[in-house]
Amino acid sequence: MTMIADTLLIAGALGAGLYCYVLARRLRRFTDLEKGVGGAVAVLSAQVDDLTKTLDQARSSAQSSVDRLDDVSSRAETAAQRLELLMASLHDLPDPAAARPVDSPFFVRRQTQPEGRQ
Repeated sequence: MTMIADTLLIAGALGAGLYCYVLARRLRRFTDLEKGVGGAVAVLSAQVDDLTKTLDQARSSAQSSVDRLDDVSSRAETAAQRLELLMASLHDLPDPAAARPVDSPFFVRRQTQPEGRQ
């Protein structure tokens, strides 16, 4: 009976050793920097760094665009105020149709009708 127990104990130890060996190989492949999850994590980390740099560049570009747009907008508002002032000053000018010279260079007297007729 002891011999059977020892044999089963040795078989269990060999089975556990084999299981640990297989598990160690799988874990080594899992954390391999070339093919496993370790490699995927390394690639993702590099991509995050690249995306962070790209985001910083986009943020600075957007900020410079906002600054330029703000400058152009303020210049447009100034020009609009000047145009409004010019339009307001045009209301003081006389009517151009009334100041236009007569088409004919000759003076024509209107004929008056006799007092009895209308």
